[in-house]
Amino acid sequence: MPGDATEKIFEARSAYDRRDWDDAFHLFEEADRISALDLAELERFGHAAALSGHDVVMLSILERLYRGQSECGMYEEAARSAFWAGFRLVSIGEAGQANAWFQRARGLVEGLGSASVVEAYLMLPAIHRHRALGNLEDAIELATETIASGQRFGDRDLVAFSRNMLGGLLIRAGDVEKGIALLDEAMLSAIGGDLSPMITGLVYCSVIETCCKIHAMDRAHEWTTALVKWCDSQPQLYTFIGRCMVHRAEISQLRGDWSDAEDEAREAYRHLADSVDRDSAAAAKYQEGEIQRLRGNYAEAEECYRQASGYGMEPQPGSALLRLAQGQKRQAAQTIRRVLDEQTDRFNRTRLLPAFVEIMLENGDVDEATRAADELADISDTFRTDVLAAIACQCRGQVLLARHEPSLALAELRRSLEVWQHLPAPYLACRIRVLIAECCRELDDPASAALELEHARKCFEDMGAVPDLSGLDDVDSGAAHGLTKRESEVLRLIVDGVTNKRIGQLLGLSPRTVDRHVGNILNKLGVSSRTEAATLAVREQLV
Repeated sequence: MPGDATEKIFEARSAYDRRDWDDAFHLFEEADRISALDLAELERFGHAAALSGHDVVMLSILERLYRGQSECGMYEEAARSAFWAGFRLVSIGEAGQANAWFQRARGLVEGLGSASVVEAYLMLPAIHRHRALGNLEDAIELATETIASGQRFGDRDLVAFSRNMLGGLLIRAGDVEKGIALLDEAMLSAIGGDLSPMITGLVYCSVIETCCKIHAMDRAHEWTTALVKWCDSQPQLYTFIGRCMVHRAEISQLRGDWSDAEDEAREAYRHLADSVDRDSAAAAKYQEGEIQRLRGNYAEAEECYRQASGYGMEPQPGSALLRLAQGQKRQAAQTIRRVLDEQTDRFNRTRLLPAFVEIMLENGDVDEATRAADELADISDTFRTDVLAAIACQCRGQVLLARHEPSLALAELRRSLEVWQHLPAPYLACRIRVLIAECCRELDDPASAALELEHARKCFEDMGAVPDLSGLDDVDSGAAHGLTKRESEVLRLIVDGVTNKRIGQLLGLSPRTVDRHVGNILNKLGVSSRTEAATLAVREQLV
């Protein structure tokens, strides 16, 4: 090998050992141009390419490895290279090519004449297929077998990755406690440095994603913090840094650090925009859109959701909630109904059901909202996480309030508030306070309602939640006379000259319910007719 190539390889190895992945990639690339790398160096080159985000080059390196190892009779090593080529192709949506590589790997393994750990690795795609088809029992059985195989061959990567898969499967099957325990065990291997960098990153991201789906936010925050520390220790770790920032943005939003969340989401997208990781790029744009929506920057939110959709993501429930905020209630309802009907996975339905409840109530469809709240309560009973229980309580409280059962609603909302305050999730806590204030007004306790709204107003002002502040102004407009939110809506329509029958049609209320609302409004305003109520409302700016 020429002397200058030897020198470059020495520099590349040094960078590789320091985990300066991009430097190592470029140094190996230079050396490879001078003189073709041997198989050992080519393998390092492939790892550096994968970890620094050079996916196209990484796949070509794996093909070279496969062919070189096959020619040298290194059939097990060639099978492993073929497996990883297929594994990466699956992750970027190239299922046909991936299957061809898996078939190459199987052919080599079958010809070995002895047991190989690669055979166990090849069970991983089958586990994924069973999970996608809903065959949880078969997937769990295979995942259990791969753990045993990994332990038998002393392959820590396979054991940790399989534990992570099995944990997620058990959670889906309803065995949350055992599933979480397996995820924790896989994470300990990752944190302890027992795994290869690629498997470490995959385990981190997969566990955090599962925790977010079941709303185990304390664990999601804990593992995200660990992931941040791991990524920060390797500044050139391009492959996982973008997804890491998306997770940080999600946690920052929940904890009320909206500026940090926006910065993280934008930086994540900068890393991911041109990568093959389209799902993470979409997630980054969606996350930015959520912050813009909550701040009332609707045009910016619309553009973010549009870009997320361009990557193949259904930007929901954010897009439907944006329509609701823009006053397009019917469109919001049509969208959220369609999306929920298409989604059968319980994990994904939990993301949609709270928005469905809110949108249906705004459309006056209390029955549909009730069914959704009941479904969410059932899911919460299965997965038993504090945050999911808080969301279920909030939805039940909203439905009970709409059904004019403020005492029962108040009990549910107080339970929800306790979780959000403990987490903490200040924005969600203050939205609960607004609902609690409505309950207090229904129960003729305006002083307590005012106190709850005072806390909510300060929080919304600090966070820049402009739409929520505007909503508080609408609530306050009827405060002097103790009008509820629904009564204020009815009064606004009375001012517009709308008949009781038409009010019922617009708000989805029965004639008897509308009559009751009108009677309450007249009593609270101290007037005897709709005309007097309308005149007073305009004079005192109640609507």
